[in-house]
Amino acid sequence: MTQTSGDTLNPEETPASAPAEPSLIEETRFPNVKPSPMRSADGTPSFIVPAAEIVEVAQYLKENGFVLFEDITAVDWLPKEPRFQVVYHLMNITARQPIRLKVELPGDKPSVPSLTGVFIGANWFEREVFDLFGIVFENHPDLRRIEMPDDWEGHPLRKDYPITGPRRPNLPANQFRPEGRSGPTLPPAQ
Repeated sequence: MTQTSGDTLNPEETPASAPAEPSLIEETRFPNVKPSPMRSADGTPSFIVPAAEIVEVAQYLKENGFVLFEDITAVDWLPKEPRFQVVYHLMNITARQPIRLKVELPGDKPSVPSLTGVFIGANWFEREVFDLFGIVFENHPDLRRIEMPDDWEGHPLRKDYPITGPRRPNLPANQFRPEGRSGPTLPPAQ
């Protein structure tokens, strides 16, 4: 997972080109869904979706051919507000048409409804974003860490995360030397 999504990083300098086709997101059905102000380098249509509408929009897209759930990532725009963006990538395989959905979230207690009820494959992706950014996916069936240890403090992909990470006195530096190399080795298995 990366923090970039193929978009230009400064939305003020890159206005959106023509709005994406209305057939992708019906303007009458979802009046609060807007084309993203950032132009995608690969031409993928991108939309800003209110958090409260993401499940309904994803369900609509799935029913209209966007059956492949490719990825979720997040971006921390600190110091800007809204601080976080959750970025979803879907694909209409038949039409070979990708689409990108972005949900903007505040810095304090960021949360968004889970898409696991629409795309079962969203499960581990949402857990990864939760683990690394601290974004809560409401109604997720098993929202817990997936990459970091359960007792890890903080979320390492946040821009305010300490560069050195939290102190871990129970993990001495020599504990990770692979066998067969000079120096200390892994502790014996218990």
